[in-house]
Amino acid sequence: MAFELPALPYPTDALEPHMSANTFSFHHAKHHKAYVDNLNKLIDGTEFADKSLVEIVKASEGTNPGVFNNAAQVWNHTFFWHSMKPNGGGQPTGAIADKINADFGSFDAFVEAFKTAGATQFGSGWAWLVLGQDGKLKVVKTGNAETPFTKGDKPILTLDVWEHAYYLDYQNLRPKFIETYLTSLVNWDFANSNLDAPLHPGV
Repeated sequence: MAFELPALPYPTDALEPHMSANTFSFHHAKHHKAYVDNLNKLIDGTEFADKSLVEIVKASEGTNPGVFNNAAQVWNHTFFWHSMKPNGGGQPTGAIADKINADFGSFDAFVEAFKTAGATQFGSGWAWLVLGQDGKLKVVKTGNAETPFTKGDKPILTLDVWEHAYYLDYQNLRPKFIETYLTSLVNWDFANSNLDAPLHPGV
């Protein structure tokens, strides 16, 4: 089956001034779309052609880098869009707030761990809040197209720290982008919905 570019969960200007419509015009309509288009070309007529996106990610990891990189980037980007919302950010509420306090000791400790993961991911990659197989939340970082669910960790939230995610708005100031994500963009409602979701939730 052919995959289509998933629609954004909000208008392209909905996250302004924190993330511009100009950034979205490149990031979603060009970068994300290119991954979808490349994936469709790569899987056409292959054993991956009738699999779901998650199945393709799992089956291609370590065996078919071209398919894996494009499939995982389609999944990661779609998850990223949902990890943000207009008027987001700030303190979480509900079950995710209790879980963060229990597993990190405090919200501030989570914030510092997440900032560190995003800022220290060398080159392209992602910062994630995940639910580990031990039932505890943790912050991890992945390089390039890697995604936590192939290792058994359940994604709860993610932040794209590839340069194309922030360079038009923040230039080389990745730490400022991470700070803005946490204070003004992160979608805690999405995080709450993912706590009890399947291993690869949300999208």
